[in-house]
Amino acid sequence: MDELVSSRLAAKNWPFNLEYLPQPVYMVGGAVRDAILGRVREYMDLDFIIPSDAVKIARKIAQRYQAGFVLLDAERQIARVVFPEATADFAQQEGESLTADLYRRDFTINAIAYNPHTQEIIDPLQGYKDIEYGLLRMISPVNLQNDPLRLMRAYRQAAQLGFTIEPATQETIRNLAASINEVAAERVRVEINYLLANSHGTSWLNLAWKDGVLSNFFKNATEQSFIKLNAVDQAATLISDNWQELGEELATYVRETVKTSWLSIAKLACLVDSKPEVAEIELQELTYSRTENRGVTTALRLFSEIKEVNISLRKQYFLFREMGILFPAVLVLALANDIVAKGMFEESMLAIYKPLIKRYLNPNDVVAHPTALLNGKDIMTALNIPASPQVGELLMEVGVAQAEGKISTAKEALEFAVNLVKN
Repeated sequence: MDELVSSRLAAKNWPFNLEYLPQPVYMVGGAVRDAILGRVREYMDLDFIIPSDAVKIARKIAQRYQAGFVLLDAERQIARVVFPEATADFAQQEGESLTADLYRRDFTINAIAYNPHTQEIIDPLQGYKDIEYGLLRMISPVNLQNDPLRLMRAYRQAAQLGFTIEPATQETIRNLAASINEVAAERVRVEINYLLANSHGTSWLNLAWKDGVLSNFFKNATEQSFIKLNAVDQAATLISDNWQELGEELATYVRETVKTSWLSIAKLACLVDSKPEVAEIELQELTYSRTENRGVTTALRLFSEIKEVNISLRKQYFLFREMGILFPAVLVLALANDIVAKGMFEESMLAIYKPLIKRYLNPNDVVAHPTALLNGKDIMTALNIPASPQVGELLMEVGVAQAEGKISTAKEALEFAVNLVKN
């Protein structure tokens, strides 16, 4: 097994040459753990412990390979080198020895070191064995208390790896739960996002909430919130199975720089208060962006409206105008609420939404994706009126008329606008 692990961790796979690292040097953390598990990542994330001059060595490697350099912690001497397909973190050894450094870490599975010069695996805390058993075991309660974000990381890593949390570790997390409130909200939000994005994350979010780790961040969540969260997972699968394109949209990020998917938006809507104005405050406190916040609050406002039978074309036009690319998230939330209300899924539930789905998936549909026949300048010139709210209102009515099939050309649109003003 060690030979196989060594081949996965071999320097030939790195984006830089081993000759730039001193002896001794140790690779630690997730890369070593994943190599033991046989997990392959497209994007490499390497962590090294160096006895001295860690930042100096990192800077030299960055200069040699024209890679990005980030000084992460000047006091503790930690730096990052960013390559196109990998990041490598270099940290000064903490304590008098490698073993002392490993004993400061969070969980045994992350406290295994690998010496790339000798291909030796150093495992003083028997993390290898815990990996084989699929157990997440703390190194000590003090280590968790020193960095309370590790409490959230326990649930995240258990979800990502398919592990269970060892009972004494679970009990310690419960006892230390209140200390998570010392952590900056944006750091907690990152861990929450990992769990929202993970297909196995729902049960771990529920456990984190029951254990008191998340209760201060989602103050209005209840047991019903997590029943709904499970239903969102079910609804997303049903929609993806029936409409692949919608499934792909649910998996995309709100923005490339904001690692929250549209499906995560629907999930967040289950965890916050059902009143959009209260939900908005909760999300602001968790440092979610304006775009994410708007996504959740819009989904909360509109999910019940899209389930109405025989919605008028006028109302459909305004709904799609307000939802835009949020439609898949609103749809998932609406279907999830139907599943919760019935206690099960019935095929007839999907039938309610099929007309709206058909419109949304048709790029030429003038109700879901209207192409403007006029702009504000056209209206002002033709009617000889100044810029004012009236121009916006006229454009809106022209859009509705187009959706209803009353007009289809710019000429007809102008005549329609003129008649509106006359009447």
